[in-house]
Amino acid sequence: MKNRFSVRLLAVVALTVLTPSLLSGCSVNPVTGKSQLSLISPQQEVAIGEKNYAPSRQSQGGDYYLDPALQTYISDVGKKLAAVSDRPELPYEFVVLNNQVPNAWALPGGKIAINRGLLVILEDEAQLAAVLGHEIVHAAARHGAMQMTTGTLASIGLLTVGAAVQGRPGEQLYGVASQLGAAAWMAKYSRDDELESDYYGMDYMARAGYDVQGAVELQQKFVALSESREADFFSSLFASHPPSARRVEANRARAANVAPGQRYRQRYQSAIAQLKKDAPAYAAEEKAIEALADNKPADAISHLDRAVAVQPDEGQFWELRGQAWEKLKNLSNADKAYSTAIAKNERYANAYFSPYLARGVLRYKQGQMVAAETDLKQSYQLLPTAAASYYLGELALQGNRLEQANRYFQQSAQDRGELGNQSREKIQQVNLRLRPQSFLAFSQASSAKGALLVNIINTSPRAMRNIVIQVVGPITSSGYAESKTIALTKTLQPGQQVTINTGLSYLLITDAVISGGQVARYRVTAESAKLVD
Repeated sequence: MKNRFSVRLLAVVALTVLTPSLLSGCSVNPVTGKSQLSLISPQQEVAIGEKNYAPSRQSQGGDYYLDPALQTYISDVGKKLAAVSDRPELPYEFVVLNNQVPNAWALPGGKIAINRGLLVILEDEAQLAAVLGHEIVHAAARHGAMQMTTGTLASIGLLTVGAAVQGRPGEQLYGVASQLGAAAWMAKYSRDDELESDYYGMDYMARAGYDVQGAVELQQKFVALSESREADFFSSLFASHPPSARRVEANRARAANVAPGQRYRQRYQSAIAQLKKDAPAYAAEEKAIEALADNKPADAISHLDRAVAVQPDEGQFWELRGQAWEKLKNLSNADKAYSTAIAKNERYANAYFSPYLARGVLRYKQGQMVAAETDLKQSYQLLPTAAASYYLGELALQGNRLEQANRYFQQSAQDRGELGNQSREKIQQVNLRLRPQSFLAFSQASSAKGALLVNIINTSPRAMRNIVIQVVGPITSSGYAESKTIALTKTLQPGQQVTINTGLSYLLITDAVISGGQVARYRVTAESAKLVD
């Protein structure tokens, strides 16, 4: 999928463990009035949306900050529609994301986003109202809660979702770790959910005074896009909002029974004037992205020069320049470009994780550990990515903060690529230092005289000493369990095995003996061990 700066949201979220009270969670759809099963309460919905709104926005380009007036305009239109919805009490929020893919989405509880890439395709406020009204219905009708309920039932108590950033140069840097709390409700809605959102979204449009023909035209646009040469580019939109001739006809039939309303074309065109003015800059950025993908960083710099000449305050352009300079091995210029990207975002109080991550990794590789850790922590706080987790784990490991390193590596190990493989190796290294005894393996046997023998094998790549094991037998009918703590005096080399006679005998607990003289009912554990320096 060629969605470049878009993100298919995806991390691991454990939402709720099923309880008997939740299993009886029948509710009424606030929009349709129909009964439905929901394991997510309205209060949980709101909490989930609020928790995930910021990281979801971060992972999809961050907020569009170059035109605050546009953000206000979109919010005003959204709130106008929300006020006439079936759940006007929800804490609705509306934001424009700095993402070129034509898409929009809603989290549970009324947290809604629309990409700048969709705004430039729309023609008037009525079409905008069709998009926002559709998303408001997803929230008002609790479609996200229903998706989570289905996911919860399918996974016996836990909703599991994943997150990854795709389509960016250096995308291996941006894999999202487990703490993101992303959204199954932003995946593919059911066909009924989409038709329901179209139908009632047009109701909201009419109540707010908009011409519902805008919804017909919107679906016509999407069908045309799905049939175009650029269909792959729009695939993220079609995954969550699949267009179809059926939806066009349903909207057209609905519109035939609704009185005409307002279009507000000029007002809308004025609102997106900055986006249209900057269109050549974003077109140049697209060429730069293609040049980087083709490993032509010098060409990318040339395209980005043109982009910056049109819009010097767009942080994305500067971050891409940093990537291009890195490919050209000019690390000083790369650092300056990343720093400029950070400054451009923060100038508008719009901190964004990505340039912090890029600069942090660059500084780590240059040995600037203190500065790297500062950047990586800032990036991680904004969005906990696999890359930030990995390098923070490395820094914690270097500082001998082993428990902290283990937590970071556990998160980055969820990455499905090479970073995940490296993280799993690091976990083994950390655990070897934290719990070397966990690398000891045991097997049991009995001596000719009926004594319990324990074979101890060092499965680690390091020699161990001061090994202490505990052997506990089964509880007999008299309530007694034989046990013994044994300290080994010898050093155990990697892969070496030693057999010790515990001095314990199952003959003393004959009622616990397994047929055939086996002694597998003894439990052997490693209490402690130390690595040889």
